[in-house]
Amino acid sequence: MRILNASQMREADRRTIEEIGIPSLVLMENAGRQVVAAIEAHFEDLAERRVSVLAGRGNNGGDGFVVARTLLNRGVDVAVFVVGSLDEIKGDARVNLEVLGRLGLSVVEVANEQQWELHSSEVTASDLIVDAMFGTGLRTPIAGTLETVVADINEMGIPIVSIDLPSGISADTHQLIGDCVQASLTVTLAAPKLPLVLPPAARRAGELVIADIGIPPEVLEEVDGARIEIITPEPLREHVRPRAIDAHKGDFGHVLVVAGSRGKSGAAHLAAMGALRSGAGLVTVATPRSVQPIVAALAPEYMSEALDETAAGQVDASAIEQVLAMQRDIIAVGPGIGQGAATREFVWALLERAGVPLIIDADGLNAFDEDPGRLVGREGQTVIITPHPGEMARLIGSSTSDVQANRLECAVNFATTHRLYVVLKGSRTIIATPEGTAYINLTGNPGMATGGTGDVLTGAIGGWLAQLMDAEAACQVGVYLHGLAGDLAEADVGEVAMTAVDLLDHLGDAALELSARKRVVKPQA
Repeated sequence: MRILNASQMREADRRTIEEIGIPSLVLMENAGRQVVAAIEAHFEDLAERRVSVLAGRGNNGGDGFVVARTLLNRGVDVAVFVVGSLDEIKGDARVNLEVLGRLGLSVVEVANEQQWELHSSEVTASDLIVDAMFGTGLRTPIAGTLETVVADINEMGIPIVSIDLPSGISADTHQLIGDCVQASLTVTLAAPKLPLVLPPAARRAGELVIADIGIPPEVLEEVDGARIEIITPEPLREHVRPRAIDAHKGDFGHVLVVAGSRGKSGAAHLAAMGALRSGAGLVTVATPRSVQPIVAALAPEYMSEALDETAAGQVDASAIEQVLAMQRDIIAVGPGIGQGAATREFVWALLERAGVPLIIDADGLNAFDEDPGRLVGREGQTVIITPHPGEMARLIGSSTSDVQANRLECAVNFATTHRLYVVLKGSRTIIATPEGTAYINLTGNPGMATGGTGDVLTGAIGGWLAQLMDAEAACQVGVYLHGLAGDLAEADVGEVAMTAVDLLDHLGDAALELSARKRVVKPQA
């Protein structure tokens, strides 16, 4: 599902009105009615509530007037307050304002702080507030009376439903540009906006509903400009289909996991099991010679190979010939391999010489800290990197806090300039492609902030890449299911107790949920 910024949304509106022929007044009517439908679904006792609609002077206020009229017609006790001058309301918003007057609903003007002080107690007496003060047109921080109103309603403890965006948020950035409404529910129109899906602004949106107001999907898809999408389950289901009755393990790819070192055998195990739990037909773990017996004993499902090692028990540079001779479909390298000089040389050689798709994670990425220019995908080569924010910061010579503040830009810039796929892990994991498309994942929770979950993700992406041989799809499916497995694990064990093994245990349930199939529990004999 595509995310649009303010200018893209304006262009979608223009094309719908001028080229498709749907009048703007119809779009406003649709918007208001969709907001009411979302409110009814969210607040089952709506008929018993007193609703205050706080409207601005523009089209967002016009949407609010439609909401007020629709609620009035359904017998809801509703009051309308315009934050600004009534005389400045024009166009479609004016039409809907005048309809309210003809229906006998008086509208209170709040043009200054004195008028707000006079009428704020009426809003305080409400059971629900509809925020229709500002939509996608805001570019500068709110100030004056509007800032006072926003601060006061945030303190009232009354649920707030925002139309399109919580007032005070800019549609063009996920950063907060000033004070804004703290919504309980945001009903955004036609398409999601970036601040509704990326923190810190997303934390002010509450529950998110995306309302269809009649703009054709092809118009939303064809608008020029940056292409950012939310990962949604529907397009992914085609990749998680029931297998053919005569399928065999060779149909689902062979993943080679180059991972582990002395003291870090668990990373190799988690990555390997992540690939197997994601459907890879075969998985081999290549790990230092002294570590191989430990890794082999951790699970019978994968194979293992012993590699030449350094005195520190890490992969030696000479192991490159062994790995290339294994001729697997996918190679995932990095979890727990260490950061010795010989291991770094091994990773460099693997990137330069691997003839199959390559996934680089953890210490595999750390090998490029001092020379990130070396980390570049060659023509015809598929390279996926899966950094956490700290690893990303080292690759771009920045700080973790800067990466966190600019996650989308960091991922897209690195992906396009280095000609590879970036999976920037964390809350709202971002996938960026070499062409500049970005995908934002909404599954997952803070319980996944524990050691080993990234290793599972590396394996999961490898498992799906081995089956699909489509890097963009494999990243999306792997990231989505990894997060969904975390959500299912959180429901079972909670955030505090969750471990990476819990993710492994729930990857199968996540795949079943995505494919809309249910686990069949067989009766005990």
